[in-house]
Amino acid sequence: MLLQMVCLVPGIVSHREEGKKRRPAGAARGSRSDQPDGGATTGERRVLDILVYLSAGAVAGLLSGLFGIGGGVIIVPVLLALFTFRQMPDPVVMHMAVGTSLATIVFTAISSVRSHWVRGGVLPPVFIRLVIGMCIGAVLGALIADQMSGELLKAVFGVFLVALGLQLALGRGPKVGAASTTPSGFILAPAGTVIGGISSLLGIGGGAMTVPLLAKLGVQMRQAVGTSAACGIPIALVGAVAFMATGYGHPELPDKAIGYVYWPAFLGVIAMSLFTAPLGARLAHALPQHILRRAFAILLVVLGLNLLRPLVFGG
Repeated sequence: MLLQMVCLVPGIVSHREEGKKRRPAGAARGSRSDQPDGGATTGERRVLDILVYLSAGAVAGLLSGLFGIGGGVIIVPVLLALFTFRQMPDPVVMHMAVGTSLATIVFTAISSVRSHWVRGGVLPPVFIRLVIGMCIGAVLGALIADQMSGELLKAVFGVFLVALGLQLALGRGPKVGAASTTPSGFILAPAGTVIGGISSLLGIGGGAMTVPLLAKLGVQMRQAVGTSAACGIPIALVGAVAFMATGYGHPELPDKAIGYVYWPAFLGVIAMSLFTAPLGARLAHALPQHILRRAFAILLVVLGLNLLRPLVFGG
């Protein structure tokens, strides 16, 4: 259901533009015939939205526990598809998907970290050396995103997904480490700033960058995943607050939004991710990682290409 929803993004956008052209001059925007899902009632649309939010949360939670990511690589495309389908204004739709994703990651990461912590998968010294830079970067990323158009932000996110998917699929990730010492703060602090900035800009938890960095520096893979999940908490928290602040008062924000965070979607996603994140953490200690990595890589490439297709070929 999630993959189908995301793969429909280009068609949804095209349908939306055509609908604008065909709308009779006297037709009200909120009328029943003007809705993108035809004759569905308001209650039916809300049920569908809730089911999509819950499904996205379930998948995001599993990914958070399995790979140490915040789940934003799934949440952002899904929310973008749904928000576009529900005719959220173009200037804010991508920013809303990113900001809402960051808000959900706070709780997804907390749930995942608890499971990694009891298994010795979080390294506090490494976390401390990363966290200050990550918080600074998260604020900078939100400020940069606020100055970018929705289309540019969408393109950057699509390129990121494709690059990450290819890296995983081609086995270009770092070798598994077995560190006996904690990596230097002179490396981790500036690296954390970069990771925090990119993560906040894209609405992700940073695990796609933090895990490879720590593994390359010699940290064991399961501890790299657990520590990365812990780092997702401050990145997402600071980033979400910054997105709420930069978007506050925007004239095209929908109801039930504070800045670039849409609360109905936030509540629906975390309702499931809080339960599935611990399951993902348990599976990370039991399942063959190389098989999971390849399957995840294929999904990322598909999602990224579908975001880029209308931007490259014009629909």
